[in-house]
Amino acid sequence: MPSPETDFDVPADAITALLQSLVRTPSRAGEDAMAPVLDVAARWFQAHALPCERLMGDDGQPLGLYAEVQGRSAGSWMVLNATLDTAGFGDPGTWERDPVSGDIEGGRLHGRGGADSKAGAALFAHLLAHCHARRDRWAGRLGLLLDVDEHTGGFGGARRFFGGPPARRPDGVLIGYPGCERLMLGARGFVRARLAVAGEAAHAGSGSRRGANAVLRAAALAQALAALDRDLASRADAPDAPDAFPLPPCLTVTALHGGAGFTQVPDRCELLLDLRLTPAVDAAAMREAVEAVLRAQDATWPGLPATAVHWQSGWPAYRLADAHPLVAALRAGAADALGRTLPGAVAGPSNIGNYLAGLGVPALCGFGVAGGGVHAANEWVALESIAPVFRAYAGALGRLLGV
Repeated sequence: MPSPETDFDVPADAITALLQSLVRTPSRAGEDAMAPVLDVAARWFQAHALPCERLMGDDGQPLGLYAEVQGRSAGSWMVLNATLDTAGFGDPGTWERDPVSGDIEGGRLHGRGGADSKAGAALFAHLLAHCHARRDRWAGRLGLLLDVDEHTGGFGGARRFFGGPPARRPDGVLIGYPGCERLMLGARGFVRARLAVAGEAAHAGSGSRRGANAVLRAAALAQALAALDRDLASRADAPDAPDAFPLPPCLTVTALHGGAGFTQVPDRCELLLDLRLTPAVDAAAMREAVEAVLRAQDATWPGLPATAVHWQSGWPAYRLADAHPLVAALRAGAADALGRTLPGAVAGPSNIGNYLAGLGVPALCGFGVAGGGVHAANEWVALESIAPVFRAYAGALGRLLGV
């Protein structure tokens, strides 16, 4: 591997200034227009002579921004990724400051989206400029993708970029989600299901005809599915096994809807299931397990229609091996910058890394600044974490591209 450059100054103040501008531009998913926050980023790229491409949806709405620099010759193609849209504020009365204040106090920058993940965007923008200034020292391509459709769950910017047209397949993606205590090497996948449970309607006060209560049938089914979840909880790799996937699959009944009033026995009830996948229990295995429970429960309600199930596709679980070049490079870069070797982990929730895994694109889905209050009140970023995280990524790119 090339020896990474270590003798450079981290532009921490400049990163903080861009972060502050981004935080002060509200970009709540589903609430705010996204053009203003993209304009902040685009102006920054223009000021640093870095051409960028706006990614637009079929409806003409902005989905993201992409910028790229090239080294002295052909080589690997790496993409940095962060999101500029944010979670909502919740109740503003629970915040100690205005959610878009960008105030700096006690070594922390405060405001919604600071940690997740406008800090990653500001840091990666300066990392791109850092590499551009040294383009005669490395080979390959380095891109930065800023998505503004992540917190909706749509990942529109990433889908437009990677799904095309034209479809683009880099050699690796580094995602700047917050947290610098471990490297996120993968995540559980997911699949979802909508169940329709039938009953037989009747008057609730009838003395001769009681019907069949779909809500009670659905409640019994929910209990049986909870038992399946407890069984799934035992299906995790030993944490110390090589390339272990230490989280188990899981099943959660997230909604139960049935009935329409006081006087009628309900003849339909709907359940929603969120199912988290692992490499050992993939979508096919999870579907088989759930449908076995449905068959067993249906047998206890003879004469009624079988429970109908509508499956919604999701994303696979994935984990990069410890020996993968992305893992080895960022682990080494982090060790140099932080003075310790970071453990690997997998995320419980799915993320853009799962989508990329389905495309065959390797991705690390979490290493970034320290912070707190993500998706909660009083979100903040520890400014002292910016420089070491910058150095860790610079070291990783040095090993991957020779920067």
